[in-house]
Amino acid sequence: MNTNTPTKINQLLQKVPHGGLFLASWMYENGISRELQRHYKDFQWLTSIGTGVMVRTGETPGIYGAISSINEQDNKHFTIGAMSALEIAGYAHYLPMGKRTTVLFSSKGERLPLWFTKLDWDVYVRHHTTECFSPNLGIDTVLQEGFNLLVSSPERAFMECLYLSPQYYNPTDLYYVMEMLSLIRPNKVQELLEDCKSIKVKRLFLYMAEKAGHDWFKMLDRSKISLGSGKRAITKNGVYNREYQITIPKELANE
Repeated sequence: MNTNTPTKINQLLQKVPHGGLFLASWMYENGISRELQRHYKDFQWLTSIGTGVMVRTGETPGIYGAISSINEQDNKHFTIGAMSALEIAGYAHYLPMGKRTTVLFSSKGERLPLWFTKLDWDVYVRHHTTECFSPNLGIDTVLQEGFNLLVSSPERAFMECLYLSPQYYNPTDLYYVMEMLSLIRPNKVQELLEDCKSIKVKRLFLYMAEKAGHDWFKMLDRSKISLGSGKRAITKNGVYNREYQITIPKELANE
C-alpha cells in the first residue's frame, strides 16, 4: 500500500467542503487510483452513495453540495433558476408547504447523472433544458451553505418563471413577484430581453413591468427588443391585450 495514503486522503478532503461529493472520475484525474479509492472506503474515510460517487463517512449530502460538486468536478453547468433562484435572492413572495422544489437549468446537451436522480435530496428536483437565453448571460456565482453555485440573477430568474408559465407557475402569482422587483437592473433587463428567444417571455415581461409601474421600465429601449408578430395566447378564455398582443388570465388583467 502507498505510504503516502494518509497525506493523499488529507489533501483530498481539503479540496471538498463538508457536505460535498467525491466523484470517482474526478478523484482518478487527481491521482487517486481506483485501488486507493477502494482503500478509502475500506477504512471508512469515504462511503459510496451511488455508482461512481462518494461522501465523507457519516455525512449526509444536500442538494447544494451535490450540484456544486457535479459542476466543479465534472465540468457541468447546472444552474439554479426560476423561483428557486428568486428564493435565494429573497424575492419569492411565498414558500410552499412540505418539500421545496429546486429548479435546475442546463443546455440541452447536459443530463443529470443517474445516481443523482436515484437519491432523495429532501427536495423535489425539476430539471429543464433550454436555449431560451445564451448560456452564461445573467448567471451569477453565489455562495450558499458553503458552496459556490451557479444561480440565475433575479432578472433572468423571473424571465425563466415566465418561460415555465402557465404549466409550472400561475401568471397572476408571478405578477405579485414582479411588483417586488423594483430594484432590478435595467441594463441587465435590456440585455436579457434582447437576447431572449421566447416571444411569450418578452411580451409577458414587458406587460407586467409596465403594469407594475417600475421606474426602470422607462429606461428600457423597446426599439431594440424584438416582439415578433402575431397573437400569443398565454391562457384560453382570457383577456386580450392589444398593445402586447397577448391573451392573459382575467385575474391578471384585473389586478
